[in-house]
Amino acid sequence: MALVEREEVLASLEDMLADAVTGRGKIAIVGGPVATGKTALLNTLVEDALEHGALPLTATCSQSESGLALAVLSQILHNAPLTPDEEERTRNLLHEGARCAMSADPLADYVDQVDAHIVHALCMVLLELAERHPLMIVVDDIQHADRASQLCLAYLARRLRFAHILAIFSQSEEAWNAPSLFQTELLRQPHCRRLPLSALSREGVEIMAADIVGDDVARRFAADWHAVSGGNPLLVGALIEDHLAATDAGGAPAESEAAAEPDEIVAGDAYRQAVQSCLRRGHPLAARVARGLAVAGDPGHLDRLLDLDAGVVVQALNALHNAGLVGADLHLRHPQARAAVLADLDRHERTDLHRRAAELAYGQGAPAAVIAEHLLAASHNGGSWAVPILEEAARQALSEGRVEPAVDYLRLADGACTDDQRRATIKTTLVRAEWRLNPSAPAAHLDELTDAMHRGHLRGSDAVVLAKALLWHGRFDDARDVLDHLGRIGSIMDAETVAEIRAVRPWLRCSYTPFLAHIPRVTDMSTQAPPSAPVIGRLEAATALAAVLTKGPHPQTLADVERILRGSRLDDMSMDAVECALLALIYGERSDLAAPWCDLFFEEAASRRAPSRQARLAALRAEISLRQGDLEGAEGLAQMAVRLIPPTSWGVAVGGPLSVLLTAVTAMGRLDEAVQLVNQPVPEAMLQTRYGLHYLNARGRYHLATGDLGMALRDFQTCGELMGSWSLDSPGLVSWRTGAAEALIGMGRAERARPLLDEHVARCAPGPVRARGTGLRLTAAASEPRQRPPLLRRAADMLQASGDQYELARALVDLADAYQAVGELRRARTVARQAQRIAEECEAVPLVNALTQGGPGQPAEPPRTESGPGTLSEAERRVASLAAVGYTNREIADKLYITVSTVEQHLTRIYRKLNVTRRSDLPASLEFSTSA
Repeated sequence: MALVEREEVLASLEDMLADAVTGRGKIAIVGGPVATGKTALLNTLVEDALEHGALPLTATCSQSESGLALAVLSQILHNAPLTPDEEERTRNLLHEGARCAMSADPLADYVDQVDAHIVHALCMVLLELAERHPLMIVVDDIQHADRASQLCLAYLARRLRFAHILAIFSQSEEAWNAPSLFQTELLRQPHCRRLPLSALSREGVEIMAADIVGDDVARRFAADWHAVSGGNPLLVGALIEDHLAATDAGGAPAESEAAAEPDEIVAGDAYRQAVQSCLRRGHPLAARVARGLAVAGDPGHLDRLLDLDAGVVVQALNALHNAGLVGADLHLRHPQARAAVLADLDRHERTDLHRRAAELAYGQGAPAAVIAEHLLAASHNGGSWAVPILEEAARQALSEGRVEPAVDYLRLADGACTDDQRRATIKTTLVRAEWRLNPSAPAAHLDELTDAMHRGHLRGSDAVVLAKALLWHGRFDDARDVLDHLGRIGSIMDAETVAEIRAVRPWLRCSYTPFLAHIPRVTDMSTQAPPSAPVIGRLEAATALAAVLTKGPHPQTLADVERILRGSRLDDMSMDAVECALLALIYGERSDLAAPWCDLFFEEAASRRAPSRQARLAALRAEISLRQGDLEGAEGLAQMAVRLIPPTSWGVAVGGPLSVLLTAVTAMGRLDEAVQLVNQPVPEAMLQTRYGLHYLNARGRYHLATGDLGMALRDFQTCGELMGSWSLDSPGLVSWRTGAAEALIGMGRAERARPLLDEHVARCAPGPVRARGTGLRLTAAASEPRQRPPLLRRAADMLQASGDQYELARALVDLADAYQAVGELRRARTVARQAQRIAEECEAVPLVNALTQGGPGQPAEPPRTESGPGTLSEAERRVASLAAVGYTNREIADKLYITVSTVEQHLTRIYRKLNVTRRSDLPASLEFSTSA
């Protein structure tokens, strides 16, 4: 019989009920896949029975009660309006019938379960009642009825053709397709009719949804809901429920009348629960096959996975398809369906299935990633056969940016491997992978790898990785030992080791210079082979950085750096190449070129979920922002860097973000925060690295700001001594001479400052670079008043061209002061206004105070201040525009990478400038992209 819509089934049942009321008894068997609405349809009919002149008597069967004799018939008779005598007689009959059934042979046919006289008497109770009140007897899930009740109902069915009774039995799809003896008995009766229920069509889904969510939403999502549910009404209803929940959760702000609709269908908690309900209500074998399908992900070889007959699996898959759980491709229709099935598995069963699936996949030559995922889900390393599989899966995952699973695969491989040398290689790869997530994570493996090196199980190229990790964590004695070991293995180095050593030499030269003497030179080695692309990238980038720091930023070198960046991606071990290339641009005074590249790689690191790389790139971007005079941006990025990975995980490299933070908050005048940073413990070993140079420079700047000129001079001189001893005395790296000169000028020792400044300018790269501009500014400070204006004009021009707004503001403040000193008051006022505007944009509060409170650079007549949105700095405009549309202070801070304290300070100045008292008074006309 063709499948028909439920409205037609309901109409047929109503017609049969009308016949029964007039004395033409009918039997209906309603069947269909699980959760296709059989129960709901019967409930609708039961609710309307009295309107049709019939008395409903119902029973619901349960597999757990199928062993209770006459349990279903007892439910039917329980609510029947019997006389007291009939009630007592019925009770006795049920009791006696149950006793007979319990004493009968459990293997006997169901017709032998109860004495025929008792069956006849029980049925007569219903037949006699129907003479007084037409009856509609409804039994749900008849396939689970006890055999004694089935016997009585079959007896009744044969005698109700001319009774005022409609008997309706619902059954599962399995029972429909393979009728039992009881159902066969019913189907022999001429007054019996089968009414199959189908799944909803797409149009049916739309009609069902329209009553709940309206026509527009129903039309929009009906096709997708039908595709995910297969038309199963229970699943459709769950998807609609999830849609409504998502709409409520993602609604517009309270003042909006309309809630936001989700862009895609949502399969959430309701859908997952509905999937589980379908499986629990269906046949146990169907649920078992669904679990196997959820684990394997593919219908092939489910019979072997589950140890079932292939025919049984096919039948179960058909049942799952008819129930809307499996699509035409025999895969689960939605990832959340798979999640729901897996959630219903106990841990032991899931582990066992995944282990068997891994072994089957291995035997069939499945991709390494498929096998590894099963092993991981089973928490089972598979033994020696799985080691190469897990390694290959890890390499593939790392190349795709899936670091977490790669780490898990490598840990399993490490546990399964019995070969010491191979295990050391696996451990080294694990160190590299864990480094992407958190640089402190690999520390647990360093001792084991060091021991493997001493026992001769660590390859030379892996020893280079170990040395880098030890250096990062400040374990310098162990790092020297590893580097010396590379020298001892000499001519037995393989080609890969030679290439790695060539790449690491310039890297050490720039960042860990004292250790350069401990790594061997390999230029004379006879073992030569073309290195891999990642090694070439690291070699070229580190060599370019070394050239910038030792010979200056030659244009060809910077062009080579951009070529390297164009060909780089954050896969495998390319982070060192990207970092060196960006540093070459930064120290080569081309922060304008470095910024977009750094932003590009930061986005890539975020997409690859590599927090360690994100943190390192954030620290680089913070340094760029600092050199561009964006103090707020520098502070926010540096804070992001130490949020992504905590300071304890930064090792000696903590000097990078910490120095930016200290310099930025000092320049913004927040000395209470700066002193906390100065007092923060740092690794002593940091001062033997490039990061220590930045830290000494930042601490010296702090001492200048607090007036402790002696301590400042000491920090700058220590920095200079280290740079000189390492032959890295480049102003683009750290301008220690300008710091020392500023301290000396403050002490009144300008004559000692001039030689330092002359040397600084001589070492600067040609052209209008930042370092030359700061040198000229301080040269002016050490000169006679009449000599200062032209020097400061040149300094301001260079700093404006270099893009450093903060240093430009400092030069303009000094220029305004110089003009005032020589009596050029009109020029002093003009320059002071320009200086104040730039200083406010940089949030350089000490400079603003110097201009507005009679400090250095203050002209005779202070610059006029205006009010209105046009007077806001760019930083204030960004904050105001977000506050005006309802963002909280914390949300603004997160969005603009600044602190909540900074937001509060901005708002105080914004309210004052705009003459308002709260954010609701901010003008809506403020323009700024809230997605920035």
